[in-house]
Amino acid sequence: MTYRLLGLSLLLAACGGAADSTRVEEPALDPVVEDERPDEDEGEDEDGVELVSTRGKMDPADIEAALQPHAAALEDCYASAVGRNKWLGGAVSIHWHLDKTGALVKVQLETSDLGSWPIEKCLLDVARAMTFPAPRGGPADFSIPLEFSARGSAQWWEPDRAEAVVSKRKAELAECAAEAGVADPGDVTVTVYVGTRGKVQAAGFSSPAVEPIADAWADCAHARVMAWTLSDPKGKVAKLAFKHNPGVGVATEDGGDVDEGSW
Repeated sequence: MTYRLLGLSLLLAACGGAADSTRVEEPALDPVVEDERPDEDEGEDEDGVELVSTRGKMDPADIEAALQPHAAALEDCYASAVGRNKWLGGAVSIHWHLDKTGALVKVQLETSDLGSWPIEKCLLDVARAMTFPAPRGGPADFSIPLEFSARGSAQWWEPDRAEAVVSKRKAELAECAAEAGVADPGDVTVTVYVGTRGKVQAAGFSSPAVEPIADAWADCAHARVMAWTLSDPKGKVAKLAFKHNPGVGVATEDGGDVDEGSW
């Protein structure tokens, strides 16, 4: 098992002029922080660091200092749960929202193809326990991508095949909102592993929507998906992804939501 902190994506404020470009890379849990000052363009550099204008600004050294004490705990979320499931692995992006004092407003898995809610929930619990100093200039947002490398392999199914396989079952997930007493989340990517005789082996969730997925909903949805029997991958482990409420809850530039239709 390998664990890498791939980089740090900061949503930085640009108060009159271009934002500073920051690259944070952490191979083998030993981060190196470098400051760069780009031209006027914002975007993504070769290391995957994304710069987007927003309200406040975090010093990458402060983020690094807050993350380091929890690095082993993030790794242990995976190491303690993967067991014999050598095919289990993938990329996760954790996104924090802080208020102007540095207090946590919310944290969410904005993307994940790891496909294991127990691991993803553990990562969220660790992320929620982190403390950060006050941003400069107001509330701030930032993300870190993590990658957990599988020791084996799973065969990805194409989106059309995945949709066909789950089309008669995925409506069950909408029932979890009422069952758990929470809002039905939007734009949820559900990642599923299927093993012998079509039995679901693992499942996980992520969403970039404005409102994070409630743990209670994910607990319910995880139980539902784990009870599914889908198409038999014939001696292999299959991996598939599908959308629940695609496009719902995704913020637009004017602050509204957008419905992107079927995925």
